[in-house]
Amino acid sequence: MTSNETHNLPANLVIRTDLKPGDIGSLIYLHGVLYATEHGWDHTFEAYVAGPLAEFAKSQTPRGRIWIVEESENVAGSIAIVEVSNEEAQLRWLLLHPRVRGRGIGRMLMEDAISFCKAQGYTIVFLWTVRALTAAAKLYEEFGFHISEETIREIWGTTVTEQRYELRL
Repeated sequence: MTSNETHNLPANLVIRTDLKPGDIGSLIYLHGVLYATEHGWDHTFEAYVAGPLAEFAKSQTPRGRIWIVEESENVAGSIAIVEVSNEEAQLRWLLLHPRVRGRGIGRMLMEDAISFCKAQGYTIVFLWTVRALTAAAKLYEEFGFHISEETIREIWGTTVTEQRYELRL
């Protein structure tokens, strides 16, 4: 299923909700390379993404979904909703390649993800991020998320301030 029909996307961009061979590896690679370049994170961040993403792909349920952004048939981003409990969902793996940023695609992904959560009957959506990701934080806040927890940790080869954002639906 693609979202080109419901979103006004350029012809070379597609947002789809089905996983294809190579998607998981591409998303792990994209996370690893972009965050290393943009924030100096080391290879352990790739492992942090790889484990849960692989588990999600192996055991997808109807109450979880991933959206893959393709640019000219190359994976250029994603967002996912992972079922945590009957009431709670976790928003994960929101990322866009710099080539596709600034076009409203992040907002489209968030709209689709929140609508999906409401349709599934979730009452809380939460996510973990880091303070350095200010553009993402602005987007989360626009959708009504608020910070519910904050902690400073030494991870991914650096010191980060992790933040948990929550949205009550």
